[in-house]
Amino acid sequence: MKLQIGIDGKNYELDVEVIEEDVAPRGGRYIPPMPAATLHAAPAPAASSAAASSAEGPVNEDKVCRSPVAGMVIRINVKPGQELHAEDLIMVLEAMKMETNVTASAAGKVKAVKVEQGDGVKVNQVLVEFE
Repeated sequence: MKLQIGIDGKNYELDVEVIEEDVAPRGGRYIPPMPAATLHAAPAPAASSAAASSAEGPVNEDKVCRSPVAGMVIRINVKPGQELHAEDLIMVLEAMKMETNVTASAAGKVKAVKVEQGDGVKVNQVLVEFE
């Protein structure tokens, strides 16, 4: 197979040999693995306040949107109460100078946006809750 690549304004033509066929399924979006904290919820430490422990609890994964990458929120396209369709753009994250579009996996209504523009996020962090 021939491949053309441009580097520093110069074009190169390469012969590439395919060693293995790519049989991996191609999906439209990255689905991060479940974080261990949601799989095995530990009891709250005794020193924590009652308000903090009552706010914590199991998360319904069908009702949240999690970050696929560690990065920074550069644009939020939704607000609480907004109706979304599957594949609607929720927000844009930047990681290592690359933008990642975060889209809705299904139709629904936004209950809460858990981050703000400029916030740093971790992999699997809850970004948006749905009703």
